[in-house]
Amino acid sequence: PAVKELTAVSIAVAKGCEDCIVYHAAAAKKHGATREELAEMLAVAVEMAGGPGAVYAAKALEVFDQLS
Repeated sequence: PAVKELTAVSIAVAKGCEDCIVYHAAAAKKHGATREELAEMLAVAVEMAGGPGAVYAAKALEVFDQLS
């Protein structure tokens, strides 16, 4: 399940949906995803979404870190 949630976070980042980012980042963490795994998925999202993706990827990392 962690991989599915990480995938969902990366899609949310590419789409720019902040509520989805929060929900799926929390779910990924709950399912045992690591920060490094999240960062790897976010790199793909940024590659696909460009500059706006980088902004939302930073928000996803911030949310994930706040859950620690």
